Amino acid sequence: MDIKDPSLYINRELSWLQFNTRVLAQTRKNTLPALERLKFIAIYGTNLDEFYMVRVAGLISLYKAGIQETGADRLTPSEQLLEIRKYLHNEKSELESLYNGIIDELDSDGVKILNYSQLNINLQEELKRAFYDEIYPLIIPIAIDATHPFPHLNNLSFGLAIKLEDREGNIKHGLIRIPRLLPRFFKVEHTFVPIESIVEHFIQDLFPGYIKIASTPFRVTRNADLAIEEEEADDFLEMMEEGLRGRNKGQMIRLELTGDADIDLVSFLNSHLEIEEDDIYYYRSIPLNLGAFWQIVGDKSLAHLLPSGYTPKTLPPFDKEKISLAIDEQDILLYHPYESFEPIVKFIQEATSDPNTLAIRMTLYRVGSKSPIVKSLIDAVQDGKQVTVLVELKARFDEENNLRWAKRLEEAGAHVVYGIPGLKVHAKIAQVLKRKNGQLKSYLHLATGNYNPSTAKIYTDLSYFTTRKDFNKDATRFFHFLTGFSSYAKLQTLYMSPLQIKSKLLKLIEKEADFESEGHIILKANSLAHQEIIKALYKASQKGCKIDLIIRGVCCLRPNIEGVSENINVYSIIGKYLEHPRIYWFKHDEVGCYISSADLMPRNLDRRIELMTPIFDKNLAERIEQILNLQLADNQLRWILQSDGDYVEVESIEVQNMINSQELLEKYVNKLYERTRKHDSSKGNNYVKRLAEKLLKES
Repeated sequence: MDIKDPSLYINRELSWLQFNTRVLAQTRKNTLPALERLKFIAIYGTNLDEFYMVRVAGLISLYKAGIQETGADRLTPSEQLLEIRKYLHNEKSELESLYNGIIDELDSDGVKILNYSQLNINLQEELKRAFYDEIYPLIIPIAIDATHPFPHLNNLSFGLAIKLEDREGNIKHGLIRIPRLLPRFFKVEHTFVPIESIVEHFIQDLFPGYIKIASTPFRVTRNADLAIEEEEADDFLEMMEEGLRGRNKGQMIRLELTGDADIDLVSFLNSHLEIEEDDIYYYRSIPLNLGAFWQIVGDKSLAHLLPSGYTPKTLPPFDKEKISLAIDEQDILLYHPYESFEPIVKFIQEATSDPNTLAIRMTLYRVGSKSPIVKSLIDAVQDGKQVTVLVELKARFDEENNLRWAKRLEEAGAHVVYGIPGLKVHAKIAQVLKRKNGQLKSYLHLATGNYNPSTAKIYTDLSYFTTRKDFNKDATRFFHFLTGFSSYAKLQTLYMSPLQIKSKLLKLIEKEADFESEGHIILKANSLAHQEIIKALYKASQKGCKIDLIIRGVCCLRPNIEGVSENINVYSIIGKYLEHPRIYWFKHDEVGCYISSADLMPRNLDRRIELMTPIFDKNLAERIEQILNLQLADNQLRWILQSDGDYVEVESIEVQNMINSQELLEKYVNKLYERTRKHDSSKGNNYVKRLAEKLLKES
């Protein structure tokens, strides 16, 4: 079979929808408390918002421009839009059924989500006071007529469309905008009341002298992808700010309504919004804006209804020693969130306070709104240290945060670079240069995830510390490339995209394939969509090489096709933590194991600055291999991709031993933490290493 055959490739957008369905499927797990399952509905909704704002918006733009661009699967934009809309409309009933089941369980736990009209008189009176004290002064009633034009609605705007009748019997239309600064739900006792149901009850107080005929909550989505012409930008910072303002002016692409929406009101809305009928979604029993359920999930008074949380642990040698002293002794690997992110924060903080530190260099992609790392960098500048920071302003939906931090760093006196024209910088790297004993010494941190302490508690990622001279020479060369001019950027020991990672991976796959049935490849990533990588894997499978792919999200490769991919298995692990590391393992390679910031996507390998790190330390490489094997044995969180593009949960297959890889790793690190606390530090790190290996084998 020709490996160019379109039937061998799964469409990227449809594969993403399957991923979000796997997220939604977590709400079916009765082993999880109802409030925890509501969290997965919030994640599902947030994911879907971004998918529509970017991926669907892009397809609509291509379709309207008459562009029939296709990928390896050969589906045109119009065909993809048809399939996406059909998929999502079909999934609505499943979503609502799951939500209703969760609501019933929450009710038995004493937690209710009710509309204003369903409340008893006492609670209604309490919310009436809240309406006049907190809501009425902030919401905006808007008349729509010849002198009152239809207002501009920002992306993800939420409000009420209303139909009124005046004293002469004339029909009028209007809107009530509900600003985001108001809570999505108002809480009375343990009851959460959607704000729109409160506002609906008081519509006639907002439009005195008019009678309400009908009203419907609505929510709109715009194209939110930024198009920045970098080569034409004299001031990239200013252009990014202008682009962000333009995000709320993008084309309207989705309208969400309640299931009983008045037909005349829908026509009124869409006469102004001009949204395709198939991009209008009606929800019968579930409130609009699923992501807002985070407000309920995060309510501190309900913490007892969630599973007991896990506290990331700081293990030897970082539990007692200064970070730099520990790295002086050995290369160190951390696996978050099982192991704490705190050593990374301390790595920068200690460098800031150390008088021997000369320079700190970092890339920042998603750092969060309250970043202790950026605050330390500002302190370092003020202390006279050289600080160089690449702040990637094009990190989608983190642009505003990054703009704010870039300005703060620049104002403090740091040398700030905003990116590379035409390329996103997605690499995760920090370098600290110190003068020790009269010589320069470099300390390096390389990672698969962002420098964000908040997401490091819910994303699994790998962190690697080293003082290796060859790595640090490459790190220096890398930062010189970012800050200077260079048309030829290659590293000697590390690998950098867009010139090196793809070619290295292709060579590694081809080399392992030469071992035929003795060969074994394990690739773990968020997404696999690069045609060249997929074709190389198909060829390796045809030679008999065993291939295990742990791909959390999008996977365009179709496994288990006779004569092409019968030696390839594709798995997806969905659990309480978001699986985020990129790990590339090859049985017969001299190095064997590589970690990377780069997914197996065209954007990562061809259009981004990424880094891939070889793990030369055999002990660390073996530890990573053990983690991979544990995940391949998981029978509680793992899904298997079928050749038809659907996924099946492994737990549906009869098993004797329950293996939840995330829970086992929590237990493993907890045990290691307890035993090392009791251990005599004089035994040294070899003792800790042996203990870790013993416990991992036990797990």
